[in-house]
Parts: sequence; structure tokens; C-alpha cells
Amino acid sequence: MSETTELILGIAALIVVITLTRKYHAWRIKRAYIFIIDDLRNKGAVSAHSAVDLPYAKRNLLKMGMRQHHPQALDHLIMENIVAKTEDGHYYLVQKNISL
Repeated sequence: MSETTELILGIAALIVVITLTRKYHAWRIKRAYIFIIDDLRNKGAVSAHSAVDLPYAKRNLLKMGMRQHHPQALDHLIMENIVAKTEDGHYYLVQKNISL
């Protein structure tokens, strides 16, 4: 095989790996969105008065090397005004009829 062909195949393989990795992490974050919204619904956290603490809201330093998608997903849900955070660090749903 010529050097040019090897280089093209190597670049193509790298592009495939990067694409699959991005799709995998997008899938994991979407699952985290669904988990957080279902968790808040099941706990009845639909207003500031019924807000609950979420143990997975903060990153765990003991899980070094493991990708934690829940804190990142929660940050995105707060930015999109789907979930809100109270002053004392509890969370509740702002939009009750959300579908992902």
C-alpha cells in the first residue's frame, strides 16, 4: 500500500472515531436530560417550594477519569430554562410539559 493511501485511510479512521465519540457523548447527555427531568417529576419538584436537592448535581472528585454527564446536562437544562435552581441549591422543574 502506498504512503498516500495509508495516510488517507488513517485520516478517515480518525474522522470516524471522532464522529462516533461525539455521537456517544450526545446520546449519554440526552439520557441524562431525561433522567433528571423524570427524577424531578417523580419527586414532585415543580415549584420553588417543592424544590429538591440532587446528589448528582455536583461533580464527584472521587470518580476521576469517568465522564459525568449529569452535572453538564443539569447546567444545560438550567440555561434553557427547563429547570431552575433556588438560592439554597435545590432544583425544580419550570416547564412541566417538556418532551425530549
